[in-house]
Amino acid sequence: MAVLESIDLVKHYGKGDSLVKALNGISIKVEKEEFVAIVGTSGSGKSTLLHMLGGLDRATSGQVIIDGSRIFTMKDDELTVFRRRNIGFVFQNYNLVPILNVYENIVLPIELDGNKVDKAFVDHVIGTLGLEDKRNSLPGQLSGGQQQRVAIARALAAKPSIILADEPTGNLDSVTSQEVMGLLKVTGRQFCQTIVMITHNEEIAQLADRTLRIEDGRIAGTGGEFV
Repeated sequence: MAVLESIDLVKHYGKGDSLVKALNGISIKVEKEEFVAIVGTSGSGKSTLLHMLGGLDRATSGQVIIDGSRIFTMKDDELTVFRRRNIGFVFQNYNLVPILNVYENIVLPIELDGNKVDKAFVDHVIGTLGLEDKRNSLPGQLSGGQQQRVAIARALAAKPSIILADEPTGNLDSVTSQEVMGLLKVTGRQFCQTIVMITHNEEIAQLADRTLRIEDGRIAGTGGEFV
């Protein structure tokens, strides 16, 4: 059963001579607990697609459906709450709050949502990602790989059904990249989460269950049909 689906997704920026067709009719389905990599060159539309799938931006036309909910029919405030409760984001630049320690960064989205932190679960996530001895460290005291682990822990902590990862290894060396990808796969399976990751790295993409290629705002070789 598809937990995440896009239907004829279109995103245009600008008008007239400056019109950019970032997405041009993309329809995909992602099954529950599947790990899908979306690959493409710079400017292919992969980042735009991820932002649409996560409700970070609204489409020009088309729909994104998450667990049966059409997210673009929601008002902005409603969408913000839905996104925080159902989607975990892992960004290339980590997006950690520099004045908060590791534990505080991990639980911040839960506290912003007014929910009680499941401390036992968070401790389990921290242990799985090997961050036990870094709980009280500030982001500036961590390596790039450690910061990315914290970003993954933060995405997992609220128990979302979907993890969206935007070039999660883009700032890491090859050894650390493989380590982070291994952890992402392990945690995805362990916590029964669906993962969609965008990357330009073909080797990294091969670690996913399935790979989709995007070119010029379309899924390559499919005419934008369901994949």
